[in-house]
Amino acid sequence: MASTRRDWMVRTLTAGAVPLLGALGRHALAQAPAPQVVKLVAQRFHYTPSEFRVKPGEVILEITSLDFVHGFNIPDLKLRSDLPPGRVTQLRFTVDKPGEYDFLCDNFCGDQHEEMAGRMIVSAT
Repeated sequence: MASTRRDWMVRTLTAGAVPLLGALGRHALAQAPAPQVVKLVAQRFHYTPSEFRVKPGEVILEITSLDFVHGFNIPDLKLRSDLPPGRVTQLRFTVDKPGEYDFLCDNFCGDQHEEMAGRMIVSAT
């Protein structure tokens, strides 16, 4: 009999805890800010846009190369990826420190390769 009562109590407490934990999890997710999504296009010998602004927090870069396996590199954030042509490459990262971060193509793509660069500006708020 004691085991039946204990089983009943465990089932009852579990049944009440699961919805409560689910609601707490949804509340925590609802308060997290959505990531900022920035779309870039890489094409010899530039990025479009060549400059963009974000706020501190989570950022997703969606980069499409149109013509070559360009490289994307933000040295100050140690963020780097190859950009195969015709595909969207997603880079997800968090930036907490306001400032200006230069990015560049680091796969040699031709005579004007050195000009293929840009800037991400992270505002203070």
